[in-house]
Amino acid sequence: MANHKVSRSIDIEAPASVVFDIIAAPARHSEIDGSGSVGGQTFGPERLGPDSGFGVDMRMFGVPYRMSNKVVEFEEGRRLVWKTAGPQRWGYELSDLPDGGTRVKETFDYSRGPSFWYILVGFPRKNAQAIEHTLLRLREFAESENQG
Repeated sequence: MANHKVSRSIDIEAPASVVFDIIAAPARHSEIDGSGSVGGQTFGPERLGPDSGFGVDMRMFGVPYRMSNKVVEFEEGRRLVWKTAGPQRWGYELSDLPDGGTRVKETFDYSRGPSFWYILVGFPRKNAQAIEHTLLRLREFAESENQG
């Protein structure tokens, strides 16, 4: 059986606290989004925590919609995972590097529900590309904020 998860990692020259502050702020998701689908409007808390609910305006295939999410895994500075309106989950895991930087792993997990449609329309490949672009943008912001 397939894994039904798409993950990519990147090393960032900034402490985990700087990186986590960015990903824990829903209003910043559109800044780091590498898919082009996350809009600028968010609903909910300024900073995510355990069991936080938040919404984001999205656009896919030219069609606007609002996605409701709920944080299902939270460890300050280390792990942030949210469940979408469906069974899918997006998440980040952060680990310290010996030089003071942070390794960030982003994962799209579609293993908790029917996956045929995701595979059929090419989401694993598209999500991998989007995650790679997101992680590059996250690195750019985190390293810039760490310097400033």
